[in-house]
Amino acid sequence: MKIVVVGGVAGGMSFAARARRLSEGAEIVVLERGPYVSFANCGLPYHLAGEIPDRSSLLLHTPDSLSESLALEVRTEHEVLAIDRQARTVRVRDLCANTEYDEPYDTLVLSTGAAPLVPPLPGADLPPVRVLRSVPDVDALRALVDAGAHRALVVGAGFIGLETAEAFARRGLQVTVVELADQVLAPLDPEMARSVQAELERHGVDVRLSVSLTAIHAGGAGPGENGAGENGAGENGAGENGAGAVVAELSDGTRLPADVVLLAVGVRPESALAQGAGLATTPRGGVIVDEHLLTSDPAIYAVGDAIQVTDAVTGQPAMVPLAGPANRQGRAAADHLFGRPGRRSPVLGTAIVRVFDVVAATTGRSEKALRAAGIAHGTVHLHPQNHAGYYPGAVPLHLKLVFSPEGRVLGAQATGSDGVDKRIDVIATAIRAGLTVQDLADLELAYAPPFGSAKDPVNMAGFIASNLLAGDVDLWTARDLPDFPENTVLIDVRSPEEFSTGHLPGALNIPHTQLRNRLGEIPEGRPVRLYCASGFRSYLAHRILRQRGHDRVSTLSGGLQTLTLCTPDLPLTTP
Repeated sequence: MKIVVVGGVAGGMSFAARARRLSEGAEIVVLERGPYVSFANCGLPYHLAGEIPDRSSLLLHTPDSLSESLALEVRTEHEVLAIDRQARTVRVRDLCANTEYDEPYDTLVLSTGAAPLVPPLPGADLPPVRVLRSVPDVDALRALVDAGAHRALVVGAGFIGLETAEAFARRGLQVTVVELADQVLAPLDPEMARSVQAELERHGVDVRLSVSLTAIHAGGAGPGENGAGENGAGENGAGENGAGAVVAELSDGTRLPADVVLLAVGVRPESALAQGAGLATTPRGGVIVDEHLLTSDPAIYAVGDAIQVTDAVTGQPAMVPLAGPANRQGRAAADHLFGRPGRRSPVLGTAIVRVFDVVAATTGRSEKALRAAGIAHGTVHLHPQNHAGYYPGAVPLHLKLVFSPEGRVLGAQATGSDGVDKRIDVIATAIRAGLTVQDLADLELAYAPPFGSAKDPVNMAGFIASNLLAGDVDLWTARDLPDFPENTVLIDVRSPEEFSTGHLPGALNIPHTQLRNRLGEIPEGRPVRLYCASGFRSYLAHRILRQRGHDRVSTLSGGLQTLTLCTPDLPLTTP
C-alpha cells in the first residue's frame, strides 16, 4: 500500500507516524509545501518574545530524523497542485528544482491546514505587514523587531493576536491592539474577557475595541497629524531613515504609525486542492468528512484545520482550527485505514492563553453562544482561591460554569493565574463524559494545601449550580439590575467597612452576621435582592431569609466582583 500525505505538522504527521506504527510494509510519502514538516507553531509567539531563545527548539523533526526513526519519505518544499482521483495521482511541483511530476497513491491524506486571513485592504501587502503561522513568519517578525522596530500594531484580539502583542511588549515595543468586536478573546463571555483587557492595559498595551483596520499606507503616505512624518520616518521611525514604517488607517478615522503590523483576524481552511478535485466542501470551504475522516472519495482522508467537525455540545457543524483535535484526527484516520475502530471525536474547542500574568481558558460553549443559538441554559460565577487560603501564595480564580436546565455541563471559562488550566481540563473531561453539575460536586480531586482545597473550585461550581437547579437558591445577574421589581429591597450583606468603600445605589447595609437579629428591618412580602463581594455571604443570607419566610429573595451571582466585570461603568455610591 502506498500512502501519500499532503501537509505535515499536527494532523499530517500524526497520521504518518501512527500509520507506520501500524504497518511496517506501507510506503508512506509526506509532501510538505514549506521548508519545515514538523514544528511547534504554538510556540512561535514565545520565540518572538525571546522566551524560547533557540529557534531550533521549534523544529520537532526533520526529514532525516523521520526517515531514520519511522522510515517516512518526507519531501519538503514540494507543493501539491492538483489531484487526479481517477488515476489516483497528485501533481507535485518541486519548488527548489522548479519541476513538476505525478505521484501515485493508493490512499491520499489531506492535511492542508488553514491560512491566516489577509483582508483585501490597501497596503496589506507592504513588507512590514505580516502574519504568524509558520517558522518563516516568525523569522520575518523577529527581523523587523531586531532591525529597530518599536511600534507594533496587532489587528485582531484573539489568541494569536494577544500572544503576539505580549511578545512585542516583552521586546520593548509600543503596542496597539485593534479589534472589531467589543471585547478581546471572542470565545469568552464579555465579563470573563475584561480581566484580560485590563492586564494588557496594565502593561501599557493600547487596546482599541469596536474599530477596524481600513488601509495601510507606506511611509508617511497616510494624511493627518498622526502620520509618520514627511519622509515616512516620523519621530519614532524604525531606523535612521524610517525604513519600513507604515501608517494604519482605522475605521474611526484614527491614523497610527507603526513599524510592524501583525494581521491576526482569523484563518480560513486551505481547501482549494480538495475543491479542485471535486470533493464535498461546505460553503465556508471546510472539507466534509465522515465519522472515520473519509472525504466524499473513499480513497481520500482529510484531517486538521481544513475539515468540518462536530461541536461536542450542540452537535452542530463547526470549524475548530486547534492542534489538539488535528493530532487526534490524524491518529483516528490511520487507525481506520488499518482496520481499527478509528473515529473522529466531537470537538469542545478547549483553549487557553497567557497574557502577561493573567491566564484565560475556555471549554465547551459560552453563554453568549448558547444565547445566540437559542439553547436554554443556566450559569453560575464564583471566585475561589486556587489553593487553600491558609497556604501562602493563594490567588483568586474567576470561574464561570454553563449548564443545561437538566444539569448537564455545557461549558466553562476561567481567568486567573495558577490553577486555571487544571479546572478547565477537569470540566472539559466532564463535558466529554456527559457529566452533570451534581457529578462535579461529587468529583474526588487531588488535594493538598499547595495545590487545591478540600472543596475544589470545580466542586464549588457544582455545589452552586446544583443548589440553583434544586431551588435552594435563586440568582440575579447584571442583566436583571435595570429591571428589578417595584419595591425591591436591595441589601448589601458585607461589613460596614466594605459598604463604605462603595455600594449599589439604594442598598441597605445589613451584614450577614447581623441578619438574624435585624430581620424586622426587612419588609415582609417585598422582593429582596442580596449581594456581597463574591456571592458566598449573600448565599448564607439567602438561606436565612428563605427559611424565615421570605420567598421572593435572590442573591447576586458572583457578587460585586462579577457585577463590576459585567458592567464596568456601574456607579457605586459612597457615604
